[in-house]
Amino acid sequence: MSLAMIFVTSLVVGLTGAMMPGPLLTVTVAETTRHGFRAGPLLVLGHAVLECFLIVALMAGLAAVLMRSEVTAVIAVVGGSFLVWMGYSIARDALFGRVELAVTREPDSQTGAPAVSGGAPRLVVLGIVVSLSNPYFTLWWATVGLTFITQSLDNGTVGLAAFFTGHILADLGWYSLVAAAVAGSGRFLTPAVYRGILAVCGSFLVLLGGYFIYGGLVKNLWLG
Repeated sequence: MSLAMIFVTSLVVGLTGAMMPGPLLTVTVAETTRHGFRAGPLLVLGHAVLECFLIVALMAGLAAVLMRSEVTAVIAVVGGSFLVWMGYSIARDALFGRVELAVTREPDSQTGAPAVSGGAPRLVVLGIVVSLSNPYFTLWWATVGLTFITQSLDNGTVGLAAFFTGHILADLGWYSLVAAAVAGSGRFLTPAVYRGILAVCGSFLVLLGGYFIYGGLVKNLWLG
């Protein structure tokens, strides 16, 4: 497979996965309404950092470990529990009016312009944790991702770089678009609509987390 083909296929497959509803998409919407457009790229940065470490681990032989049913079950239960907790917190704060519509801004010390609060390091770490909490993320990398890696390595490290670049650009492009859409419409959102969006996002995370826990226990332990 040529470098161009590796890049294009990685981009298309990555974009398809990014566009599917999941924890990172939900958190991107929630955090963008709170902290502005930059939440999207920063969450993707954390996502990318985790993927870098995962690629190294897969190349070192982690794939065989991740495919074991008991390991999959632990990932699903722990990750699902985190999603349930996060979703509950988001929905609770929204329903009880503990969040505000306006994005909190503080004057920039150098330019005097308003700067969105929220902490870049926090958003990067959140991108890592949310991605890690999704058991399908690690399973995808242990199967589809590992296949891409082996195919790419036929072209050496340049091939691996082409694969990773295409994959990350897909994530960055999609989540930046989502963040831009949410941030751009934020001025037209009423407080009730804003809290409604967060409540829906939080509820979705609770349901998704419960599904992960159920799948991890039933499919991988009781029926595995």
